[in-house]
Amino acid sequence: MTQRFASERRDASEQVAFEIRRYVSTRGLHPGDRLGTEQELAAEFGVSRPTLREGLRLLAGSHLIRATQGPGGGIFVESTQNEGMSRNVSESIASMLETDSVSLHELLDARVYLEVPLAGLAAQNATDETTAELREAIAAAEGNHPAAEAFRAADARFHRVIATTARNELLRAFTSWTLDVLQPSLIDTIGGSIDGAVILRQHGEIERAIRLRQPAAAQRAMRRHLEYLRELVDALNGGET
Repeated sequence: MTQRFASERRDASEQVAFEIRRYVSTRGLHPGDRLGTEQELAAEFGVSRPTLREGLRLLAGSHLIRATQGPGGGIFVESTQNEGMSRNVSESIASMLETDSVSLHELLDARVYLEVPLAGLAAQNATDETTAELREAIAAAEGNHPAAEAFRAADARFHRVIATTARNELLRAFTSWTLDVLQPSLIDTIGGSIDGAVILRQHGEIERAIRLRQPAAAQRAMRRHLEYLRELVDALNGGET
């Protein structure tokens, strides 16, 4: 009987978690928006407070909501579903990298499969604002060493603009780990070997293809860029893959 009750409550908590996710999505809520108190949400969704708490725990584990105490406290949106998924993917890959469950070479392989198509989509959807942002990112990196924070920030900005311009939220969410996890690890590993001038030239080639609305050329340029990084990693590892 106790096991059956626990199962029923778990099913109810999963359902209320789904309803809250749908509520956040359909209302177009953003991080920081307040959903209400536990009491208000339990009444809104027609569940007991223990069931609601279990549903909120599921959402908090996915980084979708956060709870605060005291005056003005309550349940708040922490991130959108895509942002929550991005964070979970990044954390999982970071853990795999730390425990040597995956190598930098493997992550770069995955990055090729993700970011090459994104470059093509960006070329299809590019606007004058897109190319301006890409040029600004390239300019911000100039004169800085590849391991410098200014260069790293500009590099990340360049790739984020491309991911956003592709207009595929799922792909964008799946590629967040490349900037959150892979890029810092690459800099730590091969930062001294990276030729900043080569990176800037490659970024320029990608920007030109996107600006001219040439998807195939953008994909080729992005592939060359990522293969350059992969070659540096392989050279450091003595050619091992």
